[in-house]
Amino acid sequence: MSCKTLRGINRKKMKGIIGKKIGMTSVFDPGGKQTAVTIIEAGPCVVTQVKTKETDGYSALQLAFGDKNDKHSNKAEKNHFSKASTAPKKFVKEFRDFSIEKNIGESITVDIFAEGDKVEVVGTTKGKGFQGVVKRHGFHGVGQQSHGQHDRQRAPGSLGNSSDASRVMKGMKMAGRTGGDRVKLKGLKVVKIFADKNYILVSGAVPGHNGSIVLIQK
Repeated sequence: MSCKTLRGINRKKMKGIIGKKIGMTSVFDPGGKQTAVTIIEAGPCVVTQVKTKETDGYSALQLAFGDKNDKHSNKAEKNHFSKASTAPKKFVKEFRDFSIEKNIGESITVDIFAEGDKVEVVGTTKGKGFQGVVKRHGFHGVGQQSHGQHDRQRAPGSLGNSSDASRVMKGMKMAGRTGGDRVKLKGLKVVKIFADKNYILVSGAVPGHNGSIVLIQK
């Protein structure tokens, strides 16, 4: 049996939705335990394309979320979304091997999840700009300042052996741009669902600022 066949057998069916981070709050369970949660406005998402193994080589659903101003959409986008009988959308994402059969134009809402489900949330962390090694890599800096040492507490220190390599080795932890990275958090729990408002409450913190786009998948 080839590796390609094995990958096909081990591939898991999944389901997901596009959402927008609203903010954080806390809820109490019947036992009085407090849990910090993130509020996410998940969907409704429109199925704008259905990909199959016969035509595309893999199976996936293309979901679209968030209305887009018509004047900011080109003809290609308008024609693509018109096939699903929907207005142009801001965000489009493919979910491979979707476990629910859907047709073009149908909607996906938070109803695909249930309270207590374990989900993965993908988001982009907040951008911090150019930062030093203390904030970027967690350097502790030097100890107490002594005579002859001036403003060196947060300095990176030596960058290598100048007499041997005569260059800075690749991968050296230095100052630079921080944040703005794609992060996936696993094992988060769906605490509560408000289907009327398309809100889903997920335990813990989710990467990104309020209003940023996140992906929720199970």
